[in-house]
Amino acid sequence: MRGSITNPYGWLYIYYLEGCLQKGSTPFGDEFIGNWEEDGQSFLFFSQPSRQKIRDLLKNQPQLKLQDEYRMSYEEWHGGAVEPLRIGHIQVSPPWATFQNQSTDMIDAPADGRGEVVDILLDPGVVFGNGTHPTTHHCIEALEILYSMDRPEKVIDLGTGTGLLAVVAAKLGNARAVAVDLNLLAVQTAKKNIALNRLEGQVLAIQGNAEKFVDLSSDLVISNIHYDVMKQLIRSKGFLRKRYFILSGLLRNQAAQIESLLYQYPVAITKKWAHEGVWYSYLGKVA
Repeated sequence: MRGSITNPYGWLYIYYLEGCLQKGSTPFGDEFIGNWEEDGQSFLFFSQPSRQKIRDLLKNQPQLKLQDEYRMSYEEWHGGAVEPLRIGHIQVSPPWATFQNQSTDMIDAPADGRGEVVDILLDPGVVFGNGTHPTTHHCIEALEILYSMDRPEKVIDLGTGTGLLAVVAAKLGNARAVAVDLNLLAVQTAKKNIALNRLEGQVLAIQGNAEKFVDLSSDLVISNIHYDVMKQLIRSKGFLRKRYFILSGLLRNQAAQIESLLYQYPVAITKKWAHEGVWYSYLGKVA
């Protein structure tokens, strides 16, 4: 049993900037949590008010412009408390949770009770992907189904976020996984979670473009990613060199387009998930 660790996140102070920081230019101190860069914009997260540091940054890097700033609780940022949850046999818990005499929410737990619980530690930081989204549930359920039938040894997780799915694959099947994300903060968060679960020898987190990694040799590709990226992944030659695929993160009309693409290829959809007719996911096999 583990003891409790204090949640290191309280209030978040977020500074929204137009532009990207120069590489290697974030010596902000211990209160700096991270920088999320996307589409030429930067979101700097701090645990303490840091207006003076932002002023100094803008003075030294005139390509940046402050657009807005926010103060919110960690729970508000994630849309709720980050707490232990159960998905099938997978128990996902933040490292600050107390495990002794603690009851946890049972989400889609198996009715027959077979199999041991797989315990995973996950610190999402300020990266989305703590396991609560329906598409994450679908992917974990798909991994459980797949590893109950076969043991894919090499896995690639494209758009890994917090690294959760790569860690689950490694835990379920003693697999070796490559976790890829374009965002540096996501990769840093994934590396932290890989270390929390002592999987440094099995899971490698890499920053990069998903389309450039889909050709990497693997038995299974997991992609819980934007539709525009996913349709390019499916059209790549590397996709059909896999044995299995898990595709998720799709809205209804996007899912219909992906299914239409899949029907053009020698693949079989093993199971399809539809959460309230909004979010869709697929587990499939390449013929």
